Amino acid sequence: MKRLFCVVLGIFLLTGCAKKPEEQNTITFWHWMTDRQKAFEELAKKYEEQTGIKVKVDLYAPSDAYTQRIIASAQAKVLPDIYGILDKKEIFASFIDSGFVADLTAEFAKDNSEWEKAIFPKAIDVNRFTEGNIYKVKPGIYGVPIDVTNIQMLYNKKLLEKAGIKKAPKTFDEFLAAIEALKRVGITGMVSGWGELWMLDCFASNYAFNIMGEDKIMATYRGEVPYTDPDWIKVFNVFKTLREKGAFIDGIVTKLNKYSEQDFALERAAFSFNGSWCVNVYKDMNPNLQYGAMLPPAIESTFPLKIWGGAGSSFVVNNNSSRKDKAIAFLKWVTAKEQQAYLAQETKNLPSNRQALSSIPEILSDFAGVMDQTTHPTIWSHNENPLVAERYIKGIQSIIIGEKTPEQVAKEVQEIKEKELKKLRKE
Repeated sequence: MKRLFCVVLGIFLLTGCAKKPEEQNTITFWHWMTDRQKAFEELAKKYEEQTGIKVKVDLYAPSDAYTQRIIASAQAKVLPDIYGILDKKEIFASFIDSGFVADLTAEFAKDNSEWEKAIFPKAIDVNRFTEGNIYKVKPGIYGVPIDVTNIQMLYNKKLLEKAGIKKAPKTFDEFLAAIEALKRVGITGMVSGWGELWMLDCFASNYAFNIMGEDKIMATYRGEVPYTDPDWIKVFNVFKTLREKGAFIDGIVTKLNKYSEQDFALERAAFSFNGSWCVNVYKDMNPNLQYGAMLPPAIESTFPLKIWGGAGSSFVVNNNSSRKDKAIAFLKWVTAKEQQAYLAQETKNLPSNRQALSSIPEILSDFAGVMDQTTHPTIWSHNENPLVAERYIKGIQSIIIGEKTPEQVAKEVQEIKEKELKKLRKE
């Protein structure tokens, strides 16, 4: 009798712990994007109609709160089937190392790699770990981009026309000439959210690539080239020149990007440095805004100007999920041409699937056309020490407000760099 009781109890516990059939046919998808909840819900409804698989779309915002929830859920091992990791590649790697992220390399390779071929390569690269990566992660693709983004200059067509400027400037000298023309008719030149250090870092990075090329930048991060090198002085001088020419809106180094977006949308400046997400923002702020996107004006050099870009929003699959295959199938479906075209139309974000580009608004085409010129810190071979990077960007802010010279900033940054290098050698 006792043995029979134990058997019955064991069966009860097993069946009680087993997933109900409806739970096995439901995948859970967590995200942080308030502007896309309705679109995701519509796609989830359509997917259930087509496949019988229910997709539970859970929104947790703002992004900081979402990140905290993901970390806490990882620690408790209760992550959803599909989620995003909003953090540095180092954190991404730690999630993979802890077994929380599925390796999707084989899935992308199926059917002659048709899934991978359809998606922008730079967006895939953000989710890829290459052979010999510094994080020691097994080479492969670990995330799925559902849209792409890049950061460029925006220009107000009406304000440029008012200043007699017939076409958007392509070179740095042409840009300076445009600033002078705008000043003559009382129009402010440029606005950006450079109170956010990463935005200013992005703009400075454009010119570092343009002036010295990627190899020399990476050599600097490794400690082989000093910030007092003439090429870095040239990068710092870009900001000195723009300040001296009166290119910036007042208070640019304290302005958050959302206020910068308001300034441009309300036509308080002719140029703005912002990302492709701005198309959706400007649509709500000023539906009649006439503007275009252009690359930051390049300085004549043997090196191309590169802009930050790649995957805008990426999602991973929980490696511990019992519904892993269903989660992968949904991500394949949501990144297919039809669903990507729908998302682009509804959210005004660039689709990650290149086949969906024919259905996007003209302004988004200006962004899509330069995806081959993008780069991003997550795919670089090296990144700068955070303390050095912070001093570097704050130093540029001090140049913009006229507090320090390029040479002074270069010296200060290099001093911190040498201190950090000494610490590494001791370790």
